[in-house]
Amino acid sequence: MTDYESIDFSPILALTDDEVVTHSPVSDVRLPSGKTLALITLDNGRDHTRPNTLGPATLAELGETLATVKKRAASGEIDAVGITGKQYILAAGADLSDISRVGSKDNARLIAQLGHKVLGSLGELGVPSFAFVNGLALGGGLEIALNSTYRTVDASAAAIALPEVFLGIIPGWGGAYLLPNLIGIENALEVVISNPLKQNRVLKPQQAFDLGIVDAIFPAANYLENSLVWADGVLTGKTKVERRNEPGKIERLTKWPIAIKMARGMLESKIGTVPKSPYVALDLLDKARSGTKAEGFTREDDALSELVTGDQFAASMYAFDLVQKRAKRPVGAPDKALAKKVTKVGIIGAGLMASQFALLFVRRLEVPVLITDLDRARVDKGVAYIHDEIGKLEEKGRLDADAANRLRGLIHGTVDKSEYADCDFVIEAVFEEVGVKQQVFGEIEKIVAEDAILATNTSSLSVEEIGAKLAHPERLVGFHFFNPVAVMPLIEIVKTPATNEQSLSTAFVVAKGLKKNAVLTADAPGFVVNRLLAKVMGEAARAVYEGTPVADVEKAFAPLGLPMGPFQLIDLVGWKVAAHVQDTMTGAFPDRFYANENFHELAELDDVVEKDKGGRVTGFTKAADKIVKKAAGSTPTSADEILRRVQDGLAQEIKLMLDEKVVPEVEDIDLCLILGAGWPFIDGGASPYLDREGASERVFGDTFHHPPIRGIAHG
Repeated sequence: MTDYESIDFSPILALTDDEVVTHSPVSDVRLPSGKTLALITLDNGRDHTRPNTLGPATLAELGETLATVKKRAASGEIDAVGITGKQYILAAGADLSDISRVGSKDNARLIAQLGHKVLGSLGELGVPSFAFVNGLALGGGLEIALNSTYRTVDASAAAIALPEVFLGIIPGWGGAYLLPNLIGIENALEVVISNPLKQNRVLKPQQAFDLGIVDAIFPAANYLENSLVWADGVLTGKTKVERRNEPGKIERLTKWPIAIKMARGMLESKIGTVPKSPYVALDLLDKARSGTKAEGFTREDDALSELVTGDQFAASMYAFDLVQKRAKRPVGAPDKALAKKVTKVGIIGAGLMASQFALLFVRRLEVPVLITDLDRARVDKGVAYIHDEIGKLEEKGRLDADAANRLRGLIHGTVDKSEYADCDFVIEAVFEEVGVKQQVFGEIEKIVAEDAILATNTSSLSVEEIGAKLAHPERLVGFHFFNPVAVMPLIEIVKTPATNEQSLSTAFVVAKGLKKNAVLTADAPGFVVNRLLAKVMGEAARAVYEGTPVADVEKAFAPLGLPMGPFQLIDLVGWKVAAHVQDTMTGAFPDRFYANENFHELAELDDVVEKDKGGRVTGFTKAADKIVKKAAGSTPTSADEILRRVQDGLAQEIKLMLDEKVVPEVEDIDLCLILGAGWPFIDGGASPYLDREGASERVFGDTFHHPPIRGIAHG
C-alpha cells in the first residue's frame, strides 16, 4: 500500500509549463430538501473542440479543491460534493502528450500516484460524492466518475470508455480495480480489454447505464437539474440506488477465475502474446477480485510506470499523433474555400457498394442522393436495401422516426440519367474495368454541369486513364473507400496530373463531411494501402505455391500484428477483387509483385478457405486444395524466411513510393495503413516497425525515421 500524502510530486509538476490547465471552480447548490451540494465544474476555458484533460497541474489544482471541500464537509457546511464538466465534456482523460514526455520510470509512477491521490479522494470526502457525467468521459474522465460514490449520465453524452489498452497502457487511476468491483468481471473485461481492441469501441450512455457503470440516466434538456434532484433523493433516503451487476461472493469464487482464463485464451488466439497492455490489464482485473482498494491502486501504479516507459507506448503515441493530428489536417489538401458546394450527389451503380455509398452520403451530408443502374430491378433493389438499413438504424435508436423518414425521402433511384443534370458530385461504383468506367463517365459528363466533380472509387486502376476520354479531365478525382464503407475511416483521394484545385478541394471537404479521414496520393498503381497489401497477399500466395501449408503461412505473418492473416484478408475483400488487384500490381511491377495464374482459378470458386470458429483460416477447401496442389512445389518455406520476405518487400515498396512521391511523407503511408488496414498502434505503423526489424537497413541501408521510433521488436 502507498501513502500518497507523503509523496513529493514536484518532479512532474516541473514538467507542466505548456499544460492547458483544466480548472475546478466550486459553486454551492441548494437542493430541494435544503441540503447543500458543493458543485465542482471542470473547465479548461477553451471551446468544446478542446476537451478537458488531466495533466499534473490540473490534478494538483483539483486536489487542492477537493481538500477544501473535505474541510467544509467536516465542519458541516456542505452535505455532498458534485463534479461535472463544461458543456458536452467531463474530461478526455490524461493529457497524453504530457505522459509521453515523462522520461523516467520514477516520473511515470508519480503520474499514476498523483492521479490515485487526487481522484481517490473523491470517495473519501466524509460526505457522498456525485459525478454528473454531462458529456465525453474517456480514461481518467471516466475514472473521476468511478472514484465518486454515485454517478449519473447525460443521455446525449458523446462517448464513455476506458481506451488505455488501445494505446499500450492500462486504466491507471482506479479503473482496473474499481470497475470490475462495480459491474462484475465479464462486463469489466468488455470495457477494459475487448472494446479497446475492437478499433477502440466506446460506450453510448444507455450502454453505460445498462452495464451499471452509472446509476441514473437523464435526457440532455434538463440533465443537471434532474441529476441534482436525484442526488437530493439519494441524500434524503427517498431514492434507493441498486447495483444489480455488483459481484457477489459466488461470482468472485467461481465465475471470476473462469472468465479470466477464457479471456486469456481468446487474447492469445486473436492477438498473440506480443502486445503487453491487454495482458497487464487482464492480470489487474484478475487480482481486483480480492484485497483492498489501496492494494489495487498500488498495483496500477506499478503497471502504469512499466508500460508508460516501454516501447509499445512510445510507438502507440507516434500512431496516436498521426490519427489525432495529421489525419485532421491532411497534407496537400487545397484551401477549403475553393471547394464547390455539394447540394446533390449522384451515384452510378446500385449494387452493394453503391448502396453503401448512398446510405453514407445521405446520412452524413443530408442532401438528395440519386442512384442509377442498368435496369429498374437493380435500382429498386438498391433503394430497398438503403431503406432497410435506415430502418435498422431507427430500430437501434440511432435515428428517430422523423429523421429516418427525411433520409428515405432524400434517396431516389432512376434509370433516366438526365436526372443527374443538377448533381454537383458524382461517384461511380461500377465494375473494376477501365473501359466500363470510361463509358459511364462519358455518358454522365454530357449531362452534368461543366464544373460538377466526377469521382471514381477504383481500388487500383489508373485514375488518369479512366479520365482519358473526358472533355474535362480536370474535374476527375480518385475517391477510394475501404470496406465496410460505414466503418473504415480512410478515403484515399487520388490526384491525377490534370486534376484541378477545385475538384481536389471539393473531394477533401466531402470526405470531411462524411466523417472520414482523407489522405492525398498520386495516381500510382494500387495507391497506398492496396499496393502494400498486394505485397503481403502476393508473398502469402508465393509461400503456398512453394508448398507451405496455408495455416503455417498465416502463422508466419502473425508478427506483423495485422488484424487478420493474409488469406483471411483475401477472403474478406473477395478472391476476385484480390486477383484483380494482384494483376494490376504485377502488370505495373512484374519484377516485384507475385501472381500465379492459378489464383484466378481459385477466385472463381464459391468457397476457397476453411475457417475455425474464431474466423481464422485453417486451410483450403477440397476444390481449392486440388487447384493449389496441381500448381504447387514441394519445398515448404520456413516461417522466418516468409516473414523476412514480406518485411523486406514492404520496406522496398515504401521507399520506392516515397522516391516516386506517391505521398508527401512516410507518415502518410503509416496513417493509411493504420486507418485503412488496421495496422496496430503498438507497432506505431509500418515504417517504425520495419526500422526496428532491420528491414529498412537490409533493403536500402538506412531507416525511415531518425532516430528510429521505439516500439516492439518481434524478431
